[in-house]
Amino acid sequence: MYRLLIVLAAGFILYKLFLGDRSRKRDQEAASKKQMAATGEMVKDPVCGTYVPVNAGIRVRDGDTVYTFCSYECRDAFLKRLEASRSQAVDATPTQQPEEEPRRS
Repeated sequence: MYRLLIVLAAGFILYKLFLGDRSRKRDQEAASKKQMAATGEMVKDPVCGTYVPVNAGIRVRDGDTVYTFCSYECRDAFLKRLEASRSQAVDATPTQQPEEEPRRS
């Protein structure tokens, strides 16, 4: 009977240690990400708002601006939105019509 109680107590203690270690690691990672974002080592994904490292592999250059993404899905959504805004800008520009020639009677 005592052996069973000792084993259960030891199991409970190990379980609590494991959970405490996981939460401490999660808190340390969050603090590290906040520091990296504050120092400019991380940038915000323009689609979903997730912070990603500056040197992440998924990037798109638009003129002089480089956008960094957390996933290919966010990149594709951004490219679709960029394409749509460019096509609307092209459609909105007035086209010049040639001047009419005077009619001869």
